[in-house]
Amino acid sequence: MKIVAIAGSTIPSDTANSIQVMKACNALVQLGHDLTLIVPDSSSRPSTFDLRQIYGISTSFPIEWLTSTNRRLFTWNAVRRALKLNPDLIYTWFPQSAVFGLLYKFPVVFEIHIHPTGLFGPAWHRAFATLRGRKRLASSTQALANLLERKHHIRFKPDEAVIAPNGVDLERFASLPDPVTARQKLGLPAISTVICTGHLYTGRGAELFLSLAKELPKAHFVWVGGRSEDVIAWKRRADAKKIPNVTFTGFVPNTQIPLYQVAADILLMPYGRTIMGSSGSENSASIASPMKMFEYMAAERAIVTSDLPVIREVLNEKNAVFCDPDDLASWKSALENLLNNASKRMLLGEQAGKDANGYTWLARAEKILKGL
Repeated sequence: MKIVAIAGSTIPSDTANSIQVMKACNALVQLGHDLTLIVPDSSSRPSTFDLRQIYGISTSFPIEWLTSTNRRLFTWNAVRRALKLNPDLIYTWFPQSAVFGLLYKFPVVFEIHIHPTGLFGPAWHRAFATLRGRKRLASSTQALANLLERKHHIRFKPDEAVIAPNGVDLERFASLPDPVTARQKLGLPAISTVICTGHLYTGRGAELFLSLAKELPKAHFVWVGGRSEDVIAWKRRADAKKIPNVTFTGFVPNTQIPLYQVAADILLMPYGRTIMGSSGSENSASIASPMKMFEYMAAERAIVTSDLPVIREVLNEKNAVFCDPDDLASWKSALENLLNNASKRMLLGEQAGKDANGYTWLARAEKILKGL
C-alpha cells in the first residue's frame, strides 16, 4: 500500500513526538508499505544527518520537508502535496489533515496522543468523527479515547477506532549484556544502579530522582537524556545539595538507549501528577503512553513507577512496583526492598519482558491498519 504520512514534528530532533512519528513510520515500512513522510521544514535542520542513528530505526523512507508560513497552512499544503503522490492511505497526526484527506476521498488514519487543543481543536476532531469515508482513529490510550467522548462528546463507531499504545522494537534488546557488563561498557560505577531515561521537562520526576539519590547514597542514579540547558541546571542542583552519586548524561543517541536501560538494576518512571511536554503547555499525566515504559519492559529490569491510572493500562503489580508520586518514603522503601532482593527484581523484569511481546511497533501498525 502506498502511504503518505503527515506530521508536525521537527525532523531530525530529540523530542518524543519526533521519535514516535519515526518509529511509527518505520513499522509501516517494515510491513512492506511504500511510505513518504511529509513534515514542516525548519531553519534549524542540519545539512547532513543519520536518521537511523538518531532514531534507532532499521529502514529508510522518503521524507519531504514542506515550507509553510504557519502550522495551519502546513496541514492543508501537506494534503495538497499528498494529492500529487496519489496514495492509497493518508496517515496523519493532524486533525485538519485528517479531515482534508476524507474530503478528498482518501482512506485516513488519524493518530492522537493529546486531547484537542485550541479554539477549533474539538471541532476538527468532531468533523473527522462525523464525515463519511474509510477512516480509523488510533488513540494512544483508552483514557484519551474516553476523554474525547466524555468532555467533547466525540464518538466513533467501534470499527473506526482502535486503542494503540506506543511500542518497542524488541530486536534492539536482543543479546544485550547483564547489568554488570553493561555498566562496564558504559563506564558506570560497579555498584547498584537506578536509571531513568528521557527528558527533564516539568513533571518528569527529576526532583524526586535527586531526593531518592540523596536518601540512598550507596546506589548510583543515572538520568539518561535531556536538553543541555536542563542537564546543566539539574547538575547544579545536585552539586548544591551535595549529592555525588548522580550522573546526568545529557543527550544520548537513540541507538544507545537500550544499553543504558539494561545497565540498571531498577528503572524509574517518577512522573508527577502534572506532566509537561517540550512546549511546556500540555499536561498529559492522565492520558500519556510513555515510550520508555515499553522499552523498560523489553529491557527486563525491575520497574518502579508513579501510580497514575493511565500507566495501569499497561503495567500491573506483576511487572512493576507502583508508588504515590508525592510520597518520597514509599519510593525509598520500594527501591531499598528491590535493591536488597535480586530474585524479586528478576521476577518483575521477566514478567515485564514477556508482556512487552504484546507491544511491538510492528504489532501496533498491523492493529491500526487492520480492515483498512
